Amino acid sequence: AARPVTLFGSYKLGPMLAKTSRFALLASALALCTIPVLAQAPTSAGKVALENSGAPAAQERFLYGLAQLHNFEYATAAEAFRAAQAADPSFAMAYWGEAMTFNHAIWMEQDLAGARAVLAKLGENPQARAAKAPTEREKGYLATVETLYGEGAKEERDFLYEAALGDLSRRFPDDPNAAAFHALSILGTAHAGRDVSIYMRSAAILEEWYPRLPDHPGILHYLIHSYDDPDHAPLGLRAARRYGDVAPEAPHARHMTSHIFLALGDWEGVVTANEAASAAGNRMRGAHGQHARGCGHYPFWLAYGYLEQGRFGDARRVLEECRAEATSGHAMGADDPGCDPDRSSLGSYVAMWSRYLIDSEDFGGEIAGWTIDPGPRPATRFHLAFARGFAAARRGDLATARAEAVKMQAAKAELDARYAAEKPTDRSPQQRTEVLTQELAGAIAAAEGKTSVAIERLLAAAKLESEMPVDFGPPTVDKPANELLGEVLLATGDAKGAKVAFEAALARAPRRTTSLLGLSRAANRLSDEATAAKAQEALRAIWRRADRMPVEITAVRSE
Repeated sequence: AARPVTLFGSYKLGPMLAKTSRFALLASALALCTIPVLAQAPTSAGKVALENSGAPAAQERFLYGLAQLHNFEYATAAEAFRAAQAADPSFAMAYWGEAMTFNHAIWMEQDLAGARAVLAKLGENPQARAAKAPTEREKGYLATVETLYGEGAKEERDFLYEAALGDLSRRFPDDPNAAAFHALSILGTAHAGRDVSIYMRSAAILEEWYPRLPDHPGILHYLIHSYDDPDHAPLGLRAARRYGDVAPEAPHARHMTSHIFLALGDWEGVVTANEAASAAGNRMRGAHGQHARGCGHYPFWLAYGYLEQGRFGDARRVLEECRAEATSGHAMGADDPGCDPDRSSLGSYVAMWSRYLIDSEDFGGEIAGWTIDPGPRPATRFHLAFARGFAAARRGDLATARAEAVKMQAAKAELDARYAAEKPTDRSPQQRTEVLTQELAGAIAAAEGKTSVAIERLLAAAKLESEMPVDFGPPTVDKPANELLGEVLLATGDAKGAKVAFEAALARAPRRTTSLLGLSRAANRLSDEATAAKAQEALRAIWRRADRMPVEITAVRSE
């Protein structure tokens, strides 16, 4: 007979553990072979629990896979679930878990063929697979992935999957995993980008569970995702302060805390989290015989945090490590058609180099002259041309700036054709290319002395950027449009307009230091001493470890 096994981690769930007399009942059930047992989750990945009918030999790896699934450590989770399958080939939930690793709801990614191949290992069709799930709970979990990987377009299936998980969670109200995965599936329906109503629906589910299970990796993780924008980030601080310690072995858990810190402009928190995430990731890769990474998601965020702190030497070190990887035989994502900064060494390097150039404002220095072959990918060619063109315009090299603008337009035409063919629901990538195109045109016009043209272009860029949904992470637009508009307005003597623009930039990217410095300068021009002093105080606190600091900031000391 199938033996339901309850995995409790180290926290209490429901009435079963409420009284010690229950343990006596469990002991007396030995002869009946229906034995709920306690199994401890690996504390390094988080504490999780899920009732299932797998063999005892499969429990440890299944539990670890479940924790890492919640941590978005998908490769590690899949490996653990396969180990659970090897220990118990009839363990239906181990196949469910591996199939789940092929859906990345937050990133709107799904490997449909890979997931279906995993399910086929369990059975040739949904009916055959359901027959191998001994309990109603397990049948319910399997049914949700059958919906997720069923027929129809992905966006349609995302909504059906969310409804299926909502039903599962209502049927088993004692199951925190069903609730957590339901909350995650809600976030996965935000196909057009962040939608506050969608994100708050997810948060509402998770908030009910947080007081009971404050160390559950899924609850912590998805709460952070629900709140990682400037308006809601304070609500995510509790989860951010816990999550890295709850799952210290998971690089993504270490990094995720910085989603809240960045949205609040807590640059020390951003740097500390991504230093830890990068180190944990490289330890994990080393344990699997893989090369350490200098590019990717965590180094990209880390370099941005260093730049905001004015630690240009540290930012350059990270940039150089990524450059070395991008030009080596160990580069990742060489065939990535979009050259995603998180999955391609080349894309990561170009994005990191652009940020360094723009935020250090070292437009005529050595790094501005670094070159790299962008390859055929239009996204990378566009990004590289923007950074080169912007730097050239800022240093007065108009011939180079105009030539790079032509390259940008050629790459943009290819990207526009792709968007027209694919018709994505999320228009942010297309909007971003238009914002950056307007920005480079505005920067060139400003360098030419065509002030009215420059302001017209930058107002259009700022309006379009304001219509883009706020995304987590460093500003989607490398040089926030209102920040650039404020700098141009300040240079023309319009301090009042500049102050408004810098304040708008800071509302979207709190405590971004270039905008704070611009606000301080505009406020000084307007004799707004309170605003100037507040901005300068913030800058001195952020730049306490800076390599260099403007004289106007160092000249005034806090009392």
